[in-house]
Amino acid sequence: MPARVRIMGWLLGLMLLALTVVAVGGWRLLVSDVDDRINRGLEQEAKEFVDFVQVGRDPKTGQPVADAYGLIKAHLHNNQYPEPNEIHLAVLVEANGTVHVTRQGVQPVEVSGDKELIRRIVSAPESYGTTPTAAGDLRWAKVPLKATGQGQPSFVTAFFVTGMRASADQAIRLLLLVSLIGFLLAAGVSWVVAGRILAPIRTVRQAAAEITERDLTRRIPVHGKDDIAALAEQFNLMLDRLEQAFRTQRQFLDDASHELRTPITIVSGHLELMGDDPAERAEVVRLCTDELDRMNRIVQDLLLLAKAERPDFLRPAPVSLPELTSDIDAKVRALAPRRWVLESMAEGEVVLDAQRVTQAMVQLAQNAVQHTGAGEEIRLGSAVHGENVSFWVTDRGPGIAEAERQAIFDRFSRGSSGRVDRSGAGLGLAIVKAIAQAHHGVVQVVSEPGAGATFGIELPLVAVVEEASWAGS
Repeated sequence: MPARVRIMGWLLGLMLLALTVVAVGGWRLLVSDVDDRINRGLEQEAKEFVDFVQVGRDPKTGQPVADAYGLIKAHLHNNQYPEPNEIHLAVLVEANGTVHVTRQGVQPVEVSGDKELIRRIVSAPESYGTTPTAAGDLRWAKVPLKATGQGQPSFVTAFFVTGMRASADQAIRLLLLVSLIGFLLAAGVSWVVAGRILAPIRTVRQAAAEITERDLTRRIPVHGKDDIAALAEQFNLMLDRLEQAFRTQRQFLDDASHELRTPITIVSGHLELMGDDPAERAEVVRLCTDELDRMNRIVQDLLLLAKAERPDFLRPAPVSLPELTSDIDAKVRALAPRRWVLESMAEGEVVLDAQRVTQAMVQLAQNAVQHTGAGEEIRLGSAVHGENVSFWVTDRGPGIAEAERQAIFDRFSRGSSGRVDRSGAGLGLAIVKAIAQAHHGVVQVVSEPGAGATFGIELPLVAVVEEASWAGS
């Protein structure tokens, strides 16, 4: 069952239950009020007749009324003003069973002519009762007088219950009509509202159905700041992560297949042409081992770049900048016999991944070593300025042409100026860039052809702290 129908069902079911309780409760209250009014009316009429009997005089003449039946008729004609659906009867049942009735009041049906009904009321042992008639139940009260030679006289007052309840029934019918109209309106409104509420969810579902590994670019428009908008936003973030994961996977496969093809071809070719001469076999083994080592280095670098897209790539922790800078200086001095100069050392403590920063700086230093000769000067240092911390390596090598300064940080990039190591895979600077971006920082290069180059990474301290807090949670 669609969610839209379920929402409507729950809302309408709750509304139907509430309307039913209101209708039933209202009907019972109205009926109870009518019944109380009937009972009070019967008691009042009986009491008024008893009071009249105690006086025993005709109000018009002021003379005593000796005839009991005549006394009842005098009460009907002088003191009573029946309301609609109320009737008063003066009844005389003779010894031979003959019934004489004088009535007062408008009746839905002719009760006074139903002698059997009158006999049942007069002969009933109770003073109050209810008798069915063609116009519905007749609720009555009687006050019998002492039997005389004429027979048994009785005063009967009664209400037609159905007629008395007509206004209550009409009110309930009106309430039911209004409730039905309200229920239908609520059904229409709930259908529209449920559709509007679920529209973003349908969009999410449709987007999910249209997404394939070939097309992860579709996104859901986010409107407002409610829970549905938050769901759409989180879905978009999930798609961003999926797209990044698929892109990283495809790039890894493309890079691996592109870069590993050449060394595999070299190894296969040498092995196929290898002869029986021991010297030749040793040379082939040396060449194959060298290519296999290069393949291993390419694979490790590619895996490192793939890990750079993962949240756990960094492990930030508080670190002393002077201590980190001195450690980097000590490690790069072992790379090659160059004139290493530590020109600046930052002060203070920051939060970053010291191992990744060291890896990036060693890679930059190795890049400088490959483009300088023995004894040439290479300077490095660190500094804090504003909310950023910078690390850099400066050499006096051939420099980099302006057109290549951005491209050299791409994977497998080999510039034409001689600035990039032709023996490597072209992944070193890409790794440096990945480490900087993982810290929410940037990698920069300042160079003039023939005048050396300065490579550095700049990490915003605020971004590093936020990243550390997120990664550790």
